[in-house]
Amino acid sequence: MQAPLDVTVLRSGVPDTLPGRALNLCERGIAAVLAGEVAPGESVGLEVRLSPTKEPLRAKATVRYQNKLHCGLEFVAISPEQRSTIREWAKDRKTEMTRRSRSGGEQRDARASNFRRASGFSGAGGPPPPRPKRKIRPRTWIVVALLATLVSAGFWWKWTRGWEQLESGTNSSETVAEKPEALVPAEVMEKLLVHRVEPVYPDEARKQNLQGVIALDIVVSRSGTVLSMRPLNGPEVLSRAAMDALRWWKFAPYRLNGEPATVETTVAVEFKK
Repeated sequence: MQAPLDVTVLRSGVPDTLPGRALNLCERGIAAVLAGEVAPGESVGLEVRLSPTKEPLRAKATVRYQNKLHCGLEFVAISPEQRSTIREWAKDRKTEMTRRSRSGGEQRDARASNFRRASGFSGAGGPPPPRPKRKIRPRTWIVVALLATLVSAGFWWKWTRGWEQLESGTNSSETVAEKPEALVPAEVMEKLLVHRVEPVYPDEARKQNLQGVIALDIVVSRSGTVLSMRPLNGPEVLSRAAMDALRWWKFAPYRLNGEPATVETTVAVEFKK
C-alpha cells in the first residue's frame, strides 16, 4: 500500500524536505523510500498524502533505520483521529485491491472464452467438447486458508520484530550526552535563538481548557541544537507538546573564552487560547 510522502529534516537551522513514497504504513510507523538520506536518531516531520481529496496526514517521527534510500520511521505521537485515518485508509486500499483482483479475474475469463470460440473446429466434428471443471475439495480450501494465515502472521511478526531490533540497536549506539560547561541565563540564550518552532496546542488540552506557561530546563550543544530537556512545571500533555517543538529549536553557539560550549539554560513556552 504505497502513498506519496514528504519528510522534513531540520539541518543547521534550515528545514530540508525530502520527497519519497511510503511502502508500508501502520499506526506505529512507516517504511519508506526517500530521495535523500537521513540518519538514525534524527527527528523529522512527515506529510503523507493518503488521498488526493483529503488533508494529508501530518506527524512527527524518529528515524529508526536507514540503508541507502530505504528507511524506517517511528511515530513520536499520533492522535486518535490520525490512527482512525490510517485504519480507514488501509481498509479502503484493501477493498480496492480486492475489487481490482476480481475485475482482473473476470477479464481473464472473458479473454479465455473468446479464444476458445475463435479457435473452434469448423468440420463435421464441431467444436471440441468443453473440458470439465475441476472441483476444489474442501480440504484444499482449508490448506490454502491456513497458508495465508501463516504468511500474514509471519509478515506481521517480522515487521514488529524489526522495529524492536531497530529500537534496541539505536539505543545501544546512542552517544552519551555532552555535559554542560556553564549555566546561562534565559535572557542571554534568548538572544542567540535563530530558529524557533511554535508548539501545537493539543486537542486534549484544549478540551480541558488547560493553558499557561511551561518552563523547561534544556541542554544546548556546541553546535546550537537541543541535546536534552526536562519540564519543570505544568500538566504532562502541555509538557509533551512543548518538548516536541523544542526538538526543532536552533541556537547560535554560546562561546566560552572564544570557543563554542555546551550549556544549560531555561526556556518558557506559553499555551493560550
